[in-house]
Amino acid sequence: MGEGGCWSTMDLLRSEPMQLVQLIIPIESAYRTISYLGDLGLFQFKDLNAEKSPFQRTYASQIKRCGEMARRLRFFREQMKKAGLSSSSRFRSNDIDLDNLEVKLGELEAELLEINANNEKLRHSYNELSEYKLVLQKAGEFFHSAQSSAAAQQSELEVQQTGEGSIDSPLLLEQEMTTDPSKQVKLGFVSGLVPREKSMAFEMILFRATRGNVFLKQAVVEHPVIDPVSGEKVEKNVFVIFYSGERAKSKILKICEAFGANRYPFADDLGKQFQTISEVSGGLSELTVTIDAGLLHRNNLLQTIGYEYEQWNLQVKKEKSIYHTLNMLSFDVTKKCLVGEGWCPVFATKQIQNALQQATFDSNSQVGAIFQVLHTKESPPTYFCTNKFTSSFQEIVDAYGVAKYQEANPGVYTIITFPFLFAVMFGDWGHGICLLLATLYFIVREKKFSSQKLGDIIEMTFGGRYVILMMALFSIYTGLIYNEFFSVPFELFGLSAYGCRDPSCSDASTVGLIKVWDTYPFGVDPKWHGTRSELPFLNSLKMKMSILLGVAQMNLGIALSYFNAKFFGDDLNIWYQFVPQIIFLNSLFGYLSLLIIVKWCTGSQADLYHVMIYMFLSPTDDLGENQLFVGQKSLQLVLLLLALVAVPWMLFPKPFLLKKQHQERHRGQSYALLHSIDDPFETEPHHDSHDHEEFEFSEVFVHQMIHTIEFVLGAVSNTASYLRLWALSLAHSELSSVFYDKVLLLAWGYNNVIILIVGIIVFIFATVGVLLVMETLSAFLHALRLHWVEFQNKFYQGDGYKFEPFSFALLSEEDE
Repeated sequence: MGEGGCWSTMDLLRSEPMQLVQLIIPIESAYRTISYLGDLGLFQFKDLNAEKSPFQRTYASQIKRCGEMARRLRFFREQMKKAGLSSSSRFRSNDIDLDNLEVKLGELEAELLEINANNEKLRHSYNELSEYKLVLQKAGEFFHSAQSSAAAQQSELEVQQTGEGSIDSPLLLEQEMTTDPSKQVKLGFVSGLVPREKSMAFEMILFRATRGNVFLKQAVVEHPVIDPVSGEKVEKNVFVIFYSGERAKSKILKICEAFGANRYPFADDLGKQFQTISEVSGGLSELTVTIDAGLLHRNNLLQTIGYEYEQWNLQVKKEKSIYHTLNMLSFDVTKKCLVGEGWCPVFATKQIQNALQQATFDSNSQVGAIFQVLHTKESPPTYFCTNKFTSSFQEIVDAYGVAKYQEANPGVYTIITFPFLFAVMFGDWGHGICLLLATLYFIVREKKFSSQKLGDIIEMTFGGRYVILMMALFSIYTGLIYNEFFSVPFELFGLSAYGCRDPSCSDASTVGLIKVWDTYPFGVDPKWHGTRSELPFLNSLKMKMSILLGVAQMNLGIALSYFNAKFFGDDLNIWYQFVPQIIFLNSLFGYLSLLIIVKWCTGSQADLYHVMIYMFLSPTDDLGENQLFVGQKSLQLVLLLLALVAVPWMLFPKPFLLKKQHQERHRGQSYALLHSIDDPFETEPHHDSHDHEEFEFSEVFVHQMIHTIEFVLGAVSNTASYLRLWALSLAHSELSSVFYDKVLLLAWGYNNVIILIVGIIVFIFATVGVLLVMETLSAFLHALRLHWVEFQNKFYQGDGYKFEPFSFALLSEEDE
């Protein structure tokens, strides 16, 4: 057993032995005790105040303070993200006092809020002046063009009147000169900006409200303008509205307000216009300098916060978790101590006791904490000591269900069987090398990737890098067995054992071949990769191998159910579940596996389908040419009889024996009351016996019948399910062959460089996208199903719950 007690051979086969412990901690050393246990990370506290609300607990105010500090830290993180800054890696281990940290965070928040408020005001003013400048420019163009047009028209009129005089013209001129200037109508105007998307509706409402007694002039602003109110970029138009009368003005102002049009004053005097433009330009320059200075100060403040952010964030998390754990402890007022209960591994007893002693010493407490083991019938949590290699395999099992305490763990076997079954479906050593290279990239750079925030798919791939590593290695191995490199066979280990019978078959790959040399030393002979309809050797090999692997793994599952029953002392399940199951399975499919091996060894041409079918339909008939060995008929009769006996063996004895055990247990408890009535401590468990649930024989029998039917039908369906190993291996090989023959070789045959390059690119993308991504995912899911359904349902309950210790190491992995 290595450091921490986590490296014995039983670490993964059985969960670590656990114990329920009671801690009695003096109040003055409670904080340090919980802190040291958090550093150790091997104690799971039970909530002894589950009936209390969070606000009724002892340390609710401290948790509220930590929550407020966490809110401020989240605010700092958001501000740094907006500014494009990140927290620095300059991490210091010395902790700051919680009160001082709370004051410091409050001051920084207030300063940052003040800077943001001032910056918001300055930006608002800057955006208003920017809009005002646009209005001055565009409206100035309106007035300038209007004055130029009016002057041109006046000159033209004077010329016409001088050159084309009449009898009436002196009278008209006299009438114009005698008009009273006080009676002339003077037009007012309103200028500003309106969103372009509202400009049409704005114009229609104006004309309807004033009955057409206004003149509206608009000009498009080429670039989007930052709106002072919303702070967003908006496309706008500059407008000038000419009106007559105060009543019309009042309507125009209300319509502008309703449409979100920003109004700005404008003088019709040319000199005042130039003066206003110069003042606005100067104000914009001053605001630009002020805003830049404010942003620089803000960035410096955020950078200073970034240097300490990680330390503050982790410290606040620790403080909050400590007080949250303290709230799970029971407060004993009379003894001035806190009482806690929880689970811990047996191997961690000494480490926990040392942490308690150290906390007592550092707190200058006169009374030490008490560590007391409690005896309970409560089911302990499940804890497996894993490392970065085994943890991903354990996660595959835990995704199905967490093992019950001390239950046999499939994770041990999954390390080998899962990547192997994947490789049986994915077998190609060229594709396996590609997977291996991709996985080695993640493994070599795992320190860098583990400290980065990755995407969902990349993070999932990185987390299972060692699973993919094993899958790649096994794929290379099975690829060498299948003799496939991107579907191309090679004579790696020697020459093919087959040759031509005569010169006419020199180009043939299947027809006319005979065995002329020794058997190919390793894996499938290269000549077997011919036309499968003419020489189905490889197909037959993969199909029969799938059955052998399936029967072997199902036998392993049933054997593990025996080890579970033996470990827990359940003799009933050993004799009335394990024994008939192993007999039934091997009487049928174990015998089929034997026939496959005998046929391979003898080279017989017997039809195994015929043998298995007529083993049930006509068990007494002669086998004829399908006989593989002497005594086969007698053996089949014995196996068939055993299979038929195994079904009632599973169904009937167990319910009756359970009923008998219940009656004996109940009778024994009734007699025990007479002997223990004087002992007050013994009366409580016997009181519970009166409330014991009645034994329902019908329910037990129906449950056993369902279990028996499920196993009998499952033995057939599960064996057939393992044929997916053959089907997916065939599909992978055929797809790879299609891409090689119909893409790469076809492009090579054109003797054109461009077509060859395009063919190579298409081949690479098809290989990566279909064979290395989709086929990998497909084979992974099928291997997962074979483990969850066909393998684990033979022995694995998966109804336990995980050991979740109080640990500071887990805080950094939690999301905010």
